Amino acid sequence: MCGIVGYIGHRDAYPIIIKGLQRLEYRGYDSAGVALYNEESKRIFTVKTKGKVQDLIDKVELNGSPFTNLGMGHTRWASHGEPNDVNSHPHLSNSGNLAIIHNGIIENYEALKTMLKQEGFTFKSDTDTEVLVNFIEYVQQKENVKLGKAVQLALNQVVGAYAIVIFDVSNPDEIVLARLGSPLAIGVGDDEYFIASDATPFIDYTKDAIYLEDEEMAIIKRGTAIQIRKIGDDSIITPNVQELEFSLEQIEKGGYEHFMLKEIFEQPNAIQDTFRGRLLADKGIIRMAGVDDNIDRFLNAKRILIIGCGTSWHAGLVAEYIIEDLARIPVEVEYASEFRYRNPIINKDDIVIAISQSGETADTLAAIKLAKANGAFVFGVCNVVGSSIARETDAGAFTHAGPEIGVASTKAFTTQITVLVLLALRLGKEKGVINTTDYYKYLYEMMAIPDKIAEVLESNAFLEEIAAIYKDATNFLYLGRGYNFPVALEGALKLKEISYIHAEGYPAAEMKHGPIALIDEQMPIVVIATRKGHYDKVVSNIQEIKSRKGKIIAVVMKGDTIVKNIADHTIEIPETFEALTPLLTTIPLQLLSYYIAIMRDCNVDQPRNLAKSVTIE
Repeated sequence: MCGIVGYIGHRDAYPIIIKGLQRLEYRGYDSAGVALYNEESKRIFTVKTKGKVQDLIDKVELNGSPFTNLGMGHTRWASHGEPNDVNSHPHLSNSGNLAIIHNGIIENYEALKTMLKQEGFTFKSDTDTEVLVNFIEYVQQKENVKLGKAVQLALNQVVGAYAIVIFDVSNPDEIVLARLGSPLAIGVGDDEYFIASDATPFIDYTKDAIYLEDEEMAIIKRGTAIQIRKIGDDSIITPNVQELEFSLEQIEKGGYEHFMLKEIFEQPNAIQDTFRGRLLADKGIIRMAGVDDNIDRFLNAKRILIIGCGTSWHAGLVAEYIIEDLARIPVEVEYASEFRYRNPIINKDDIVIAISQSGETADTLAAIKLAKANGAFVFGVCNVVGSSIARETDAGAFTHAGPEIGVASTKAFTTQITVLVLLALRLGKEKGVINTTDYYKYLYEMMAIPDKIAEVLESNAFLEEIAAIYKDATNFLYLGRGYNFPVALEGALKLKEISYIHAEGYPAAEMKHGPIALIDEQMPIVVIATRKGHYDKVVSNIQEIKSRKGKIIAVVMKGDTIVKNIADHTIEIPETFEALTPLLTTIPLQLLSYYIAIMRDCNVDQPRNLAKSVTIE
């Protein structure tokens, strides 16, 4: 949510900033802006606008941009103040000497604003960010200190969450940044530094990155080493430079029309990458360092709590079935946003599994801190190396799915499930719940899953035909049982996210407890009927739908004849174990949502009102 880009070095800053903002468009935003130090006038050149980055580019071209090697840009998601030109970032202080961009929320901004007004400060926008930059200027003037110290003193009086970048025209050789609860990365080049919400904007220029921790600030000066300090006590932090693990090619579309479609088709390779080094089927070995190093904690756990939001929560629901089935450990799955506020019972022998694609989800991070404060062992499952959740958890496993740019998660879901299946199998074998024969069967079947997903992807043209039939529907119903109930929820979420069609997911057996009232000849119902589990019960549900003239789109296993004779459309998946069916059944639902959305002229990569990573409440 929101995007930050900054640069200080020897290149022209503006092209770097614009390209970086374009890379961050996937995060979701409603306005954009740039602030560049004008070396001729010794002032700040600022352009900002409601709308897209292209609107910003058009506006800059009307005004002309100065050559400068110091500047920053921002894509804003409105929180304080409606989306408009004035509320867009960057914001300047009253003197015009300080420019700031900010992700997050300053909770005590009203009290600060009242105080600043009494001191003679005036405000143009409705934002908390303009309050923050003026408060920093107030501290700078009152204490007669340099910008870095003023930022530190000001932030010690601020309540809220932030990632900020700020510079002062009186010292154009320096840029200051700080974070608390919102991600911030620094790309380290040859006598140049790149600043961004994540590493995608500067992957062209450097593979060396520093990720600021919460309550840290950095002062970057030309010709000197970067200084990182604790905001609270001014202690010096030794920078930890990490090498980025993804390439420029991974964040380009690679010939696909949209990132979402590319990422759907990347899933066979993404799952292979999740396996790599972990799944050695021939040797009967699952290696997961985060589990292996803490095996006693897992085996002695009385309960596993899984927390996540959105698609990650759905992956957790699948994991509940898998872990309880294969490892016989009780599992509870919670929305992170509810978990953190409901005074949950957390025991020291609990294990909390936190799932997040970005590793920056604010509610999940807060839930992790609550769990750790109560003595629980926290295991993270995320995709982004160096992310906050990866650093905050006691141990964990990366999904290694590569960058996911599309806002609607696809490969994140299947790779998260893959990690959690490996975890369940590892624990089930260690506890003796799974016999050796079945254990090997699972390992070999897992190895076959990427090829089976590739086979399902071959049905994309057929799914496009189905999408054309139902693109104008106003409601969808998704039904599944057992392992595939969470897939029904995920399928409905995907359709809502990118096509703006109302959709609901239900356990198939719950259809008679309400949703059946909605069914008529205008209602498409997607049913997952995989000839596993309670197949006969699902068939009965399908017959009830058919008797009420509902339109049935069924996901079935290859060779199914019973459902095929009842449903209006059937999409086949290859045979697999029941516990692994979600890895296959979710694929056609992703494609169906994608094709319906593009036929409705929706922006599938940047759906309205949504952001890739929700880093504020």
